[in-house]
Order: sequence, then structure tokens, then C-alpha cells
Amino acid sequence: MLPLPRHFHREQRRLEQAGIVAWDQLAGLEDRALRDLGSGGGASERQLIKLRAQARLVCEVGLHPSEAALLLYAGIADRRGLAQADPQRLWVQMGRLQRSLTGMAVPALELSTLRQWIAAAQAGPGRSRN
Repeated sequence: MLPLPRHFHREQRRLEQAGIVAWDQLAGLEDRALRDLGSGGGASERQLIKLRAQARLVCEVGLHPSEAALLLYAGIADRRGLAQADPQRLWVQMGRLQRSLTGMAVPALELSTLRQWIAAAQAGPGRSRN
């Protein structure tokens, strides 16, 4: 799981203090555990919830952490949401988002890649494309 983006440094520190150092550990945390971690000081419960959603996409769909983060920014919060997504619509939305975040420095996602992600999400947890 490590390292997380800079804006999650407090959450990363809190997770490490709790012995949570892998995506699968974070993906399995219940709401109460996130609340407890957030109330322990320094970490934001809201940020921890975002990280758990990212971890679930990583573990359940087999995405790279940066791919899962991009989907979250595009409004896809879980495997079921991705499984139900329209590939063409998501591709357009992701392209706009990616350009606004990275400009033209990063190559745009291929429609075929998004279709693979959707197929992996439809296949269910533990059946990643990797």
C-alpha cells in the first residue's frame, strides 16, 4: 500500500500505527474501525473512507492504486458501480478528468482498458484481470 499520495500523509501514519500496511487490510476495515482510527487523532475519517474505497477497487477488481483513485475521482466508488458503468460514457468522463488533472502529459486511457476494468468488476471479487 505504501506510499500514499502526500495529501494522505496523516492517514498513512495512523494506518501504519495501527499495523495496517496492505491494501487488503484496509479494504476489510469496517466503518467503526475507520471511525476509531479517525478519532485517534491526526487522520480524517472521511479520508480513510476514500482510501478504503480505493483499496476495495484495488483488491476486488485488480486495479493499480492510481487507476482506482482515478475512478474514485470520476464518481465510481465501488466494484458494483464500475460493473454497471457504460464504457463509452465512462471513457469520455475519465478522459476529461484525466486531462484536467494531468494535462496532456499522461496518455489518455484506452476504451479497451476501461472495458477490461468493467469486465473484471462484473466477474466479482477475487477475479482480477492481473
